[in-house]
Amino acid sequence: MRHVRCQTNCAFGVLKEAFERDAMSRLPDPAVRTPSVAVSAFRAISALMLREMSTRYGRTPGGYIWAILEPLGMIVLLSFAFSLMARVPSLGTSFLLFKATGFLVLQIFTVLGGQIGNALSFSKPLLRYPRVTWGDALLARFILNTLVVFTVTALILTGIIIFEGLDVILRWGAILSAIGLAAALGLGVGCLNCFLFSRFPVWQQLWSIATRPLFLISGVIILYDDMPSLAQSILWYNPILHLTGLMRMGFYPMYRPDYISLVFVGFCTLVPMALGLLLLRRHHRALLNR
Repeated sequence: MRHVRCQTNCAFGVLKEAFERDAMSRLPDPAVRTPSVAVSAFRAISALMLREMSTRYGRTPGGYIWAILEPLGMIVLLSFAFSLMARVPSLGTSFLLFKATGFLVLQIFTVLGGQIGNALSFSKPLLRYPRVTWGDALLARFILNTLVVFTVTALILTGIIIFEGLDVILRWGAILSAIGLAAALGLGVGCLNCFLFSRFPVWQQLWSIATRPLFLISGVIILYDDMPSLAQSILWYNPILHLTGLMRMGFYPMYRPDYISLVFVGFCTLVPMALGLLLLRRHHRALLNR
């Protein structure tokens, strides 16, 4: 009897072990599951980008050409107006290059801050699908609009240098840092705007009003070094002013702005980004059901 009981216990042990192995084999392997999530996110982001390309640029007369002509027209108008009041710009000899190096940095920030802010409302129909998340909508808008503004910036600056035959010594580290930080700042503020635009629709009108004075206080027209000391002490807390100075340092090697603080720019980027992502993670379902 003891021998039979031992054989029975051994049989039960073997069966239990076999069932456990079978159950474990049915569980999805995390190493296999991760790529599928990544592929699903990539497909969702690509679909959102293609949708925006067809709706925003594909149905507009001129499409992407208008994205170039709009900032270029503003730069030309500013250059012509200030060439009537002064013989030479504050830096260099080209009014076009001086205004472009300031205005294009500001445009990167304002375009990304506004477009990412509308990510939920623009992609709201597709966010009903479980495979599409609010994070996909943010990334899709950020990637597409960043590619557009970067391309526009490169084309305009290259065109000005070729058109005027300028002999410039470029400091690529400063130029790429200014453009990249402007995009990051736009992403950070855009994440917070994404919540505020959806939760408080009036904030979208307030945002368009609040960004208009940035044209005057971000170093686009007047260098920080040429401002009165009182204005310098106040406007130093405008992070875009640091980026326009950094951008011009890349095009004018003799220009050494000592007021630039990349730590401050990073702080102004991470704080609204963290706050916006936290609010979106907690309230995105309520915002989509509004």
